[in-house]
Amino acid sequence: MTNGTLDNFLDKARNDFGHAALFSPHVNKNIDETNIMVSPIVTAQVTKFECGGLAISISISHSAMDGFSSFQFIFEWAKVCRMGTPIDNINFLSFNMGDIFPTRDITGLFKSIPIPIIQQDIVVKRIVICEAVMSRLRKKCIDESNGALTFQPSRVEIITAILWRAFIRATAIINGYLRPSLLDFPMNMRSKITFLPQVKNSFGNFIIGVPVKFIPGETKMELHHFIILIRNAVNKIVASCKKDNSLVSTLVNSYNESFRSPEWGGNDEVDKVMCTSICKDIGPEIGVQVDLKESCMQLFDLDDDIKDLIFNYT
Repeated sequence: MTNGTLDNFLDKARNDFGHAALFSPHVNKNIDETNIMVSPIVTAQVTKFECGGLAISISISHSAMDGFSSFQFIFEWAKVCRMGTPIDNINFLSFNMGDIFPTRDITGLFKSIPIPIIQQDIVVKRIVICEAVMSRLRKKCIDESNGALTFQPSRVEIITAILWRAFIRATAIINGYLRPSLLDFPMNMRSKITFLPQVKNSFGNFIIGVPVKFIPGETKMELHHFIILIRNAVNKIVASCKKDNSLVSTLVNSYNESFRSPEWGGNDEVDKVMCTSICKDIGPEIGVQVDLKESCMQLFDLDDDIKDLIFNYT
């Protein structure tokens, strides 16, 4: 139970998203692969306001659920809570993942590399990109590619490429030279695996991190080259998944050649970047959040692409 009304909270949260953290489950955040068993699979918190309004939040373990499952569950739960929603309009998730992929221990197949956990303060920046700006960005990318961009890039690809390139530029200023960079680009396999249509609405974790490698001198710095780099990396993973028994080998080989590789994941001279996307057609605006060390964020803010995103928002 909390003092105040739901409307007051929403007004404050719009100006300072940090208020939302007060209504998130307080769980142990110091979790890695060595102690993941101590993390609850799902933690839910229900907060009741004086006005009678409710705020329901959940914290989940990625071992059990991915972003698709989490948001789909909340979305359909909200439909049920409205009361009177026809059952045919409620998209129930399928709990069939365990039947399709029987339990097996694959931890021994992955390379072991030391991954130090460094506690450091970060700065959070949030940017809202309207559809008009997004359309201009897409047109600019296609026009400047001079025919090299032979596909219509998605807004996720465009925004990821812009942010990643700005980060690479910032780290180049800090270090005095361009460094290799490894991007962890998440892909929901449900829509990619055509030979398993029954997983399209499956509950669980069916996300794979696609490794995208930036190599100075090999990858040019124009934006369309980053977009093509991301698209090609995704297509490579999808092409290697032709049948169900190839999924595990694809995952293991991909990770061992990138995130678990001494040359990439275990190399201090490689900058690692993780991104995620919950982008859906839910409106004309796209919210973006960037978490960086303060020294890097100061240079990131000065990047022409980032200034263009901020000052051209209308």
